[in-house]
Amino acid sequence: MNRLFHVPLSPFCRKVRLSLAEKKIEVELVEERYWEQEPDFLRRNPAGKVPVLKMGGLTLAESGPICEYIEETHPEPPLMPRDPRQRHEVRRLVMWFDDKFHHEVTSKLLYERVNKKVMGLGYPESKNVKMGAQKIKYHLDYMEWLLDQRRWLAGDSMTLADFAAAAHLSSLDYIRDVDWNRNASVKDWYAKIKSRPAFRSILADQVPGFPPPQHYADLDF
Repeated sequence: MNRLFHVPLSPFCRKVRLSLAEKKIEVELVEERYWEQEPDFLRRNPAGKVPVLKMGGLTLAESGPICEYIEETHPEPPLMPRDPRQRHEVRRLVMWFDDKFHHEVTSKLLYERVNKKVMGLGYPESKNVKMGAQKIKYHLDYMEWLLDQRRWLAGDSMTLADFAAAAHLSSLDYIRDVDWNRNASVKDWYAKIKSRPAFRSILADQVPGFPPPQHYADLDF
């Protein structure tokens, strides 16, 4: 059995979960308190981070390489285009969300509101929360601009770029930090992607002490 060591609200873990589910690859989810730096986990990934995927006799780390491995070993249904220019656009947007969006928004909202409490690191820093709440508006507007020109974020087909974005936004939606009324096209895009069967386990996540809003698992918001 494939095993994914993860934490439920990690957008990097969610991106891998979505890729596996879209390709109908069964996996056992194992919650990992990676911040405790247990020796067994450090042997799986010396970097001490999730996700870590055990698959086909291999132990794979880092969400980007994991998703590329899944794509190369299970090419159907494709999450990467064949055209090199389109593949670049997908990779660019994956990095946009996993780097820029994560630094400016996810780390300022999700990590302050949830991770600090779970890890016993104290209370949220209000300055960071305010900064994240301001920055997310820019990113939602950028997504709206992309979707005004394309059916999906990177082009006419759903790709890993959509899963990367949805992984971050779904984690933030769990803690009520996405204003879905700001951009109608982004809301429609998210409703479309979260109605996919691959999203079911994501919408079933429950984090003790942090109940999701009622609309979180509602496919019609």
